[in-house]
Amino acid sequence: MKSLMKTVLAAAAVILASGTAYADYPEKAVTIVAPYGAGGASDLAARALAETARDYLGQQPVVVVNKPGNGGMNGARFVSESTPDGYTLLLARVGMALYPAVQESSPVGWDDYTFLGSLEATPMILAVAENSPYKTAEELVEGLKANPGALTYGASGATAIDGFTVQALLADNELDPLTAATLVPYKGGGALATALLGGHVDFLAIAAGSLMPHIESGKMRALMVYAPSRMDTLPDVPTAAELGFEKAGQITGWSALYGPKDLPEEIVTRWQETLAKVAEDEKWLELAKRRGSISTVGKEDMAAYAKSQYELFNGLAREFGYIK
Repeated sequence: MKSLMKTVLAAAAVILASGTAYADYPEKAVTIVAPYGAGGASDLAARALAETARDYLGQQPVVVVNKPGNGGMNGARFVSESTPDGYTLLLARVGMALYPAVQESSPVGWDDYTFLGSLEATPMILAVAENSPYKTAEELVEGLKANPGALTYGASGATAIDGFTVQALLADNELDPLTAATLVPYKGGGALATALLGGHVDFLAIAAGSLMPHIESGKMRALMVYAPSRMDTLPDVPTAAELGFEKAGQITGWSALYGPKDLPEEIVTRWQETLAKVAEDEKWLELAKRRGSISTVGKEDMAAYAKSQYELFNGLAREFGYIK
């Protein structure tokens, strides 16, 4: 009888402890892993979130660590395999849905996480150099139709987000997404922007943050944005959806906050409460504006959105012949 009582008391103690284990979270620094290099979209968003969120986490430090490589999967895998205690989180990007969608051997699945919330939409911009003869997206499409394969575009890869931006536009206009324009690969937004400025490619559609300084200086011309709505900084430039481009209209960059699978409910709740405050924080909103982003904190069911993005890119990869 005494033995049974001890077992019951021990079990009760475990239940009680589990219910209060994270009541004081966080009790130490939280690390946010940016799965791409310094200065990129994930790094900028991670640092903006760290700077803002610490004000609502009992002033505990929020540290950003870059773990680039393998299309963002190095950082994603590191977080997915971390202890689910809330102290290692991921600044997720669209690549966390795209990579598993086009690589059947992806080391991390699109759903190998706890989804804490959306953060921002990061528009992509279809752009040409200032001396280009194309003044609108429609004119560029006509140029592509008139000269199949002759025009070149820059992207970091055929199955990267900036490859799909162009290929989706081609497909929307009944052009072959793999041959109607010629892809010239470059590594990173800076190199891509330099290629367009130098006349090494005819057009591209990459993250706004890499192009806005050149557009504002007049060295590039924005033809269209891939975003849920027009950018405040480019109010006269239409979105892909506005122009009736169905596939291209579904593509945009984005950031979200993920944790390892099976994060305790107390930690999920704490971050949801924190993100609700971040959503209205002037510092967060100003930093988002500076990098050409649109805050989406609290506006998406992140698990459902990530699934829809996986399905979008998996469908495009199959349609374009990258996977069977």
